[in-house]
Amino acid sequence: MSKPFRFKEFTIEQDKTAMKVGTDGVLLGAWTSIENHPFSILDIGAGTGLIALQLAQRCHAEVIDAIEIDAAAYEQAVDNFENSPWSDRLFCYHAGLDEFVDEIEDTYDLIVSNPPFYTENYKTESAQRDTARFTDALPFSALLSGVAKLLAPTGTFHTIIPFKEHEHFINLAKANKLFPKKICHVKGNPKADFKRSLLSFSFENVENTEEELVIETARHQYTAAYISLTKDFYLKL
Repeated sequence: MSKPFRFKEFTIEQDKTAMKVGTDGVLLGAWTSIENHPFSILDIGAGTGLIALQLAQRCHAEVIDAIEIDAAAYEQAVDNFENSPWSDRLFCYHAGLDEFVDEIEDTYDLIVSNPPFYTENYKTESAQRDTARFTDALPFSALLSGVAKLLAPTGTFHTIIPFKEHEHFINLAKANKLFPKKICHVKGNPKADFKRSLLSFSFENVENTEEELVIETARHQYTAAYISLTKDFYLKL
């Protein structure tokens, strides 16, 4: 039984879904830029609803929609939305991205996605399950073509992916007329290799900024940059 994960302003129940609260989601929800004051936000692949809830806490967007294909995760996100202080602004659709793109005519000022991806060391005891989950995962190409259709002309798209995939992902994005705006490479500690890349895109082809983020200097000794980014959410920071 997974315990609820309590943040400063909301709680994530996560007992129904395999998608537990993790550093990637919290980082993306905290790092995503809201400087263009979005009216409408879409979270693709909501999981527990964590990122949509972080954005509800951070900004005044009137419309915060989420889509989730997995039935258990969808139910969990709906419950978490309803039990939050921002339930009137949050809505989750039980749908896949392709289906959602076909049905929705609106565009969004801000799109965010913590997409499913599997690293080489991701293995369960069942090869069949691994294969099924791997091929069912939302491919980056499908994610980006969906984003290109759903993003408003002046909108921004934010995501987090494995560091080793970031160049490939940026090239796929450019093929969809989405250009990198801001890039942040993340590593666990100063001696570690980069593990994740936070990426922000828009339809505007401007010079992008690149930065680095180190999470800890030693076990549970968080860097000032990491604390500054996540302190509005974590109870202990």
